[in-house]
Amino acid sequence: MAVATPPDAIDALNEGTVDVVVIGGGAAGLNGALILARSRRSVVVIDSGSPRNAPAEAVHGLLALDGTPPAELLRRGREQVRQYGGRVVHGEVVSAEPAAPSAAGDLRFTVTLADGRGITARRVLVATGLTDVLPAIPGLAQHWGHSVVHCPYCHGWEVRDEPIGVIATGAASIGHALLFRQLTEDLTYFTHGTDLDEDSRARFTARGIRIIDTPVTEVVNDENGALAWVRLADCQMVPRRVLAVGPQMQARTQGLEGLNLPMQDLPNMGRAFAAGMAGTTEVPGVWVAGNATDPAAQVGASAAAGALAAANINSTLAIADADAALQGDRISAMPNNEGEK
Repeated sequence: MAVATPPDAIDALNEGTVDVVVIGGGAAGLNGALILARSRRSVVVIDSGSPRNAPAEAVHGLLALDGTPPAELLRRGREQVRQYGGRVVHGEVVSAEPAAPSAAGDLRFTVTLADGRGITARRVLVATGLTDVLPAIPGLAQHWGHSVVHCPYCHGWEVRDEPIGVIATGAASIGHALLFRQLTEDLTYFTHGTDLDEDSRARFTARGIRIIDTPVTEVVNDENGALAWVRLADCQMVPRRVLAVGPQMQARTQGLEGLNLPMQDLPNMGRAFAAGMAGTTEVPGVWVAGNATDPAAQVGASAAAGALAAANINSTLAIADADAALQGDRISAMPNNEGEK
């Protein structure tokens, strides 16, 4: 739901082949690029300028940076990547696919942007993040990231003691409600057509959580445009100031079809790229990090995943460099006359 905005500065694409292209300029992508640039790798970040957390006022739960606006955090990240020679390019990827290997047999990938520009890289780090798909309830989306929240750790403190409503989207919403109950005495659980077993109903009752089974039809604002009520199918109006919703989370895959990356369905959460240790994938030369593979990761965890993937990428490049140097030495040592022994 974020609006695309160009980074504060726009770098030109590198000419020739770079070590790594990072697709996605959020916490995972930028931290990965930082590690690679500090390892003296040529790295380019392709940033569409539409981070998932753009609607939020601040990043929370990030040590020493709690309360930092998302845009400011990314601005500092881009600045630090550039400080070590990395480039951050504003653009939208429309295709990414394997290319013919180098003469030494090293991997190659081509990435093309919507404006026709292209770049060739030895390795790819996918850090595209995800899209949050909210329930189709009129009035809900306009408050996303403010009065409509999803993460008790990202936004919980800021909405503490408010009248909170949890609009259920599946079984995971049951645990969601118990977490938000820690933050307020006034919590209402709207089942909204989902199942709520008797044991959970008993737990909710014991914790003072009100249960409403009538479907939600609309989120209604007060005269100042603030979230104020939840309208039900029977026209009842339930006063609420905050709504917690677990959206379906879909990894951003646009333009990446040519990489043939495996996907995984995550029960009650959505769909993401499948990844192994350090963000490795089944596609040689391609890594994934951040919310694109771990939808539940907060900013700190996403940044850490980007760093881990980058270190693994750098290690494989170091081995490839050594192999290429060894092959070059062997070729230069060959006699001029191929018939000689």
